Amino acid sequence: GMITLALSKGRIFDEILPLLAAAGIQVLDDPEKSRKLILATSRDDLRVVLVRATDVPTYVQHGGADLGIVGKDTLIEHCAEWGETSLYQPLDLKIAQCRMSVAVPVGFDYAGKVRQGARLRVATKYVNIAREFFAAKGVHVDLIKLYGSMELAPLTGMADAIVDLVSSGNTLKANQLVEVEQVMPISSRLVVNPAALKLKQQRMRSLIGALAAGVEQEFNPD
Repeated sequence: GMITLALSKGRIFDEILPLLAAAGIQVLDDPEKSRKLILATSRDDLRVVLVRATDVPTYVQHGGADLGIVGKDTLIEHCAEWGETSLYQPLDLKIAQCRMSVAVPVGFDYAGKVRQGARLRVATKYVNIAREFFAAKGVHVDLIKLYGSMELAPLTGMADAIVDLVSSGNTLKANQLVEVEQVMPISSRLVVNPAALKLKQQRMRSLIGALAAGVEQEFNPD
């Protein structure tokens, strides 16, 4: 049987290629040049399916893919809905690293508002992560779920703050926003369908092992 790996285009795809190469695997099609959604690899028994980042855990959970690579942000949101056990999460691949942070308009007294126990309106795509974070701090928030650019919400006065992914911080700066608190560090994880692991145990384990070795080599070279 074929092993199917779900990936999303962009940063995760670009940064997984060296780890796959370390595991002796090349992806044979370039997703930027080809319109294909199923890509062949240098291994006859392994193929890649290209799906939206937020769909990766769903494909893996429901067996559309045997394994997938997904940001911790997307994974936490998915597990909040489906439960931790819906996916086996064996490996932090340490790629596509960034952080999730709270950001507010320049000049907004975030610390002061928090101290006063004010209610904050927070716009985010990551409602479960944000809810948990503010609840643990004892901060009252009204969460506004957005799918597109978060930065617009404070600029239009719809929200006091946003919870979003930050890597360089340039987007925040460009929109006169400033990071006031880190929620958590983010990187990409390998997720595995538990049934597929039982069914195709040997080949799945050797693939997971090869990726783990690739991570070691890439991030802890001797």
